Amino acid sequence: MAETAETRLAALGITLPPMATPAANYVPAVASGRLLFVSGQVSVAGDQRHVGKVGKDLTVEQGYQAARVCAIGLLANLKAAAGDLDKVVRLIKLTGFVNATPDFDAPHKVVNGCSDLLVEVLGERGRHARSAIGVATLPLGAAVEVEAIAEIA
Repeated sequence: MAETAETRLAALGITLPPMATPAANYVPAVASGRLLFVSGQVSVAGDQRHVGKVGKDLTVEQGYQAARVCAIGLLANLKAAAGDLDKVVRLIKLTGFVNATPDFDAPHKVVNGCSDLLVEVLGERGRHARSAIGVATLPLGAAVEVEAIAEIA
């Protein structure tokens, strides 16, 4: 039997939460043709509260873990919108924002936390183009926010 995204999640001990209710006037995901645009997921979800500035309040490793929380939110929204993670043909583009000090020069190392988990779960379909950007602030004081574009079947 072929390994699925769900079996990979289970092997990692990850249970996807239900799709979060938006905190403002937007929707969690929008499909246009075969493209699915997933709204930004922050590193403040359930009991996972990664807040503060990387480079001051958090280390790169803590930021990496915060980005993994964002990946779980992305996967939950992908599953809710597509109906099944195995309908994700390809993750196309990821944009990661890191709440960081002005001199922090490693947002790419933080956003790797999201990228790595997406590839662990989706395999080659999870490889994507990406931007990693340091910013002055994020909603709810989150350490990281990540948005995605995916192709779905």
